[in-house]
Amino acid sequence: MDKTAGTDPGVSRQIDEKIATLGDWRGETLARVRKVVLAADPGIIEELKWRGVPVWSHHGILCTGETYKTAVKMTFAKGASLPDPAGLFNASLEGNTRRAIDFHEGDKVDAKVEKALTALIRAAVALNAEKKRR
Repeated sequence: MDKTAGTDPGVSRQIDEKIATLGDWRGETLARVRKVVLAADPGIIEELKWRGVPVWSHHGILCTGETYKTAVKMTFAKGASLPDPAGLFNASLEGNTRRAIDFHEGDKVDAKVEKALTALIRAAVALNAEKKRR
């Protein structure tokens, strides 16, 4: 896996290990969305927080990659402020700040989803950068 600037290689290795340990569709899904996140912007860094949850940041948290028995959840810290024309957000819709995407077994992370996810991530990067400039 390509390491991003600013990411501790040890953290990336721990995320690799977490994905390998899952050993099922959740690991495959987390690996796929991780690849999309890291490809969206070269300034994104990986971190581990809250007992090993992968967190992707750029001028602040962009999103997390949590794994549960029945879902891989990508929670966008400022998701309620992001445009989502593809309608990817399908969880945590009632909050004023966060929005999430729950991927379930059998859900496809195909080229269409990757394109929409990339747009969301880039919008989150732009929002964080705008808030930092203020």
